[in-house]
Amino acid sequence: MQTQRIILSGSGGQGVITAAIVLAEAAVVYEDLNAVQTQSYGPESRGGATRADVILSDKPIYYPKVDQPNLAACLTQEAYNRYSRSIRPGGLLLTDSHYVRQDPRVDARQVELNMYETVVDRIGKPIVFNICVLGALIGLTGLIRPESIAGVLETRVPAESLAMNRAALQAGLDLAARMTH
Repeated sequence: MQTQRIILSGSGGQGVITAAIVLAEAAVVYEDLNAVQTQSYGPESRGGATRADVILSDKPIYYPKVDQPNLAACLTQEAYNRYSRSIRPGGLLLTDSHYVRQDPRVDARQVELNMYETVVDRIGKPIVFNICVLGALIGLTGLIRPESIAGVLETRVPAESLAMNRAALQAGLDLAARMTH
């Protein structure tokens, strides 16, 4: 595997950090990869800017921060404005059509999916929006297997919300599949 540098960004309360933790844990526990996950967020617990970095590799990782990501998911306009220009040329930039208006001048493969709307329509609650984003990201890239994410969800989320999280993961995978076929 080529080392993948990923930024997940949005606002507090969107589950960006949880999604990054789930991705990194799935890579280590189920995919036998090395992973580093770091995060930063504004002083507000909800609504402030949030960023989580994940590096996945089959080689040792020596530096934990992501400067030029191969992959980025920006879940708010503020996050997009801040991080879209840092992506490596030709990298993948995933956004949600509900929250972000893309700039065609960004040198990346920009993919806009209606993840938020899909989660609300299919599940009825936006609380698992982050897991839908994770499903779309791995569906578009093949970074890791969906079963690996599902395995981590079984240990990370309360039993009463596991079905909802699985449905959100599948929703993201379905959206990605429509883009790749």
